[in-house]
Amino acid sequence: MPLPSDRRLPLLYAIILVDVIVGAAVGPVLPEFVRGLPQPQLWLSVGTGIFLGVQLFSAPLLGRLGDGYGRRPIFILSAVGTLLANILLLPVQAGLYFANRVSDGLTNGMYATVRSAITDISPPERLFRNLGIEGAIISLGFVLGPMAAGLMLTFLAVPPGQQATYVVRLAVTLAALNVLLSVWLPETHTGRGGVRGAELRAELSLAINPLTLWARLCEKNGQNPGVRRIVLTQVALTLSTGYYFYFVPFASLGPLHLDARQISYFFMYFGALSVGLNYVFYTYFADRINQRRVIVWLAALGAPVLAGYGLMGTSKLALYVLVTLDCFTLSLIQGLLEGRLARHTTEADRGEIFGLNQAFQSLASFGTALVFGGLSVLDLRLPWAWFALCLGAVAVLAATDSEGRKRR
Repeated sequence: MPLPSDRRLPLLYAIILVDVIVGAAVGPVLPEFVRGLPQPQLWLSVGTGIFLGVQLFSAPLLGRLGDGYGRRPIFILSAVGTLLANILLLPVQAGLYFANRVSDGLTNGMYATVRSAITDISPPERLFRNLGIEGAIISLGFVLGPMAAGLMLTFLAVPPGQQATYVVRLAVTLAALNVLLSVWLPETHTGRGGVRGAELRAELSLAINPLTLWARLCEKNGQNPGVRRIVLTQVALTLSTGYYFYFVPFASLGPLHLDARQISYFFMYFGALSVGLNYVFYTYFADRINQRRVIVWLAALGAPVLAGYGLMGTSKLALYVLVTLDCFTLSLIQGLLEGRLARHTTEADRGEIFGLNQAFQSLASFGTALVFGGLSVLDLRLPWAWFALCLGAVAVLAATDSEGRKRR
């Protein structure tokens, strides 16, 4: 029997939380899969690029399927895909690491469906709050994932050579739990009309071509002016937040030389502070501010923070000071952009627009992974200059958003 809509939202948040915990728990041990390869930081970046790049076509495809058949089947498919992808990691081998990146990336396009489902059941006056809490939930997952991994490794006194295997077993268990939660989730989308096979083939052929993705985005912008600028701003933000994926190789292989346990503790602090700030910000302030103007200021203040990561050397104190400033600036931007985009969607095209948005974000993530991977071969500090420049572009794009100014 379907759950009341006021219970669907907590269940959606639970699915998001567990999914992020799975990925965050595995993150600190991923260097073990490529440690024996030459230039391991480059191979970690290649794996990240593969994981994010395949979402270029999977995200709009899953978004279209969600519009046609409902959100629930996409959640189930994604949960099963994550479970199978993590099972591939049980033997700690480089080849299986890359197979995992492909497999997990194919179904990780579900976050377009997540935002569509939240928008489906959110009244307009609570949309920013609910999408902002989604961002806080993601941050909480980044806390609990490394925390669970770190506590397990500490209390079980797992020797370094076996740490990756233990953490992957934990991820597999949690991924299986998410399959059950996804099966339990009731449908949130009432306007389902199915999708023909020819439409899916056309969707796939369009999704793998960035030029056609751009044409579709321009078409949507013609129907609802402002969509294109918001998506472009999110692309710039995604280019800058590639540092989330670079942090593990930088922290473990760079001047800090943090081990898996220290990386877990760092992400526990980062996530705990971020979730608290996101919850307060989106619960009490996000609906009362000029969102466009705040995005400009947060991005402008956050750019020097990203540059600072590359200049901190071996100082762990500087690392924690910078990440604190990070939480007060650029970590708050994503939810504001998602809320602004959600206001430009309708029930008929919500999944498609969020899918297009995630496809462009995946393309940006793939591109930024290639850039920071190449720069890291030259010097591990250089990628931070790239991330800072991209965040500066967020400030410029938001500042010149004429449609946003008109709406305010």
